[in-house]
Amino acid sequence: MIEIRPHPHLDATVTIPGSKSFTHRALIVSALADGESVLIHGLRSEDTEYTAQALKRLGIRIFRKGDLLHVLGEGGRLKGEEEKIYVGNSGTSMRFLTALVALKRGRTWLDGSERMRKRPIADLLDGLRALGVNAYSREGNGCPPVMIESQGLSGGKATLRGEESSQFLSALLMAAPYAQEDVTLEVRGRLASRPYVDITCEVMWDFGVKVHRDGNRFFSVKAGQRYHPRRYFVEGDASHASYFFSAAAVTKGRVRVENFRPDSIQGDSSFLNILEEMGCEVFRGEGWTEVRGGELHGIDVDMNEMPDLVPTLAVTAAFARGQTLIRNIGHLRLKESDRITALVGELMKMGVHVEEGEDWLMIEGGEPQGAEIDSHDDHRIAMSFAIAGLVIPGIKIKEPQCVKKSFPDFWEVFERLYR
Repeated sequence: MIEIRPHPHLDATVTIPGSKSFTHRALIVSALADGESVLIHGLRSEDTEYTAQALKRLGIRIFRKGDLLHVLGEGGRLKGEEEKIYVGNSGTSMRFLTALVALKRGRTWLDGSERMRKRPIADLLDGLRALGVNAYSREGNGCPPVMIESQGLSGGKATLRGEESSQFLSALLMAAPYAQEDVTLEVRGRLASRPYVDITCEVMWDFGVKVHRDGNRFFSVKAGQRYHPRRYFVEGDASHASYFFSAAAVTKGRVRVENFRPDSIQGDSSFLNILEEMGCEVFRGEGWTEVRGGELHGIDVDMNEMPDLVPTLAVTAAFARGQTLIRNIGHLRLKESDRITALVGELMKMGVHVEEGEDWLMIEGGEPQGAEIDSHDDHRIAMSFAIAGLVIPGIKIKEPQCVKKSFPDFWEVFERLYR
């Protein structure tokens, strides 16, 4: 457990690490390329290491030299008649690797932590079966562990439900160029977390593969395309930047974040627009962004495209005048924790009035109090509630080490706010 020290006069500059979303995708596609790719400033975290270690088990050579991650792709050839892959609580690794191993011949078991065994993956397995792969949940409950039995990806057409996870779509898209026939994917319903699919398509394009799309409903990939090895710079992580922008907002201070592209296609970069609407000033530059806090007021906002930032916004809203309504976030119940329930419980410990529905949160800003915060073994809960401790004494974070999942150096970077 750690206790956060209040800092009433915040004036700081921090630098954020590379994007987890871009790093995961670049690892997958560079592993499928034929030759050596070099990922510059790629994120090294628990989640990305699960992906890298799994790729090594599949015959891909990966090594680091300082800030450079070298990936020696095998042109779509993956080894192993039978493999067992463990991914901890990395949902991204589970989903991306489940589709990837469909390209190899043989059987692959994929398993994870106790929480991972409760996270649905049935829609992705249905999609793989439609594309010619025997894919099933061992327990028959639509959750890991999963078995993939394949002689390669046949191709064809599959339909996915959009509201559960965009990662099912991204996983199939990245494997699709190596199918025997063209792949067409149809999304039913509203596509959750759409910007992450945009990131997938951009990374595929950067490595030489084109995705044809009709809005957010139809996606197709021509068979026979191949990823090309390259040097690839991984931009800073907009999700990580949000904690420091929020720090400026709640303390009415100033924080500049370096290695951040304000024009990034990462959906979480739009958090800046929310802070402006709540009363902050935002200054955008070439590779940096600065937030200066002001008098915060509540807002009504749809966070479907920024689900990972709901905890950050919820904590920020606790210090704003009036009510903040956060809508269209039902898929947060399927994350590392049930984040809606977790947020309600921890905010109430701080004396904040909060109400929840199946897919919404209402937070009444006021005068939060110190409390011991249960991180629920969820990195985003821990990092978000740390921000509250900059304003009020007595905020203690249990299991602070859970930040290793996505931002291992978070507490070191956080400490720089005091300098």
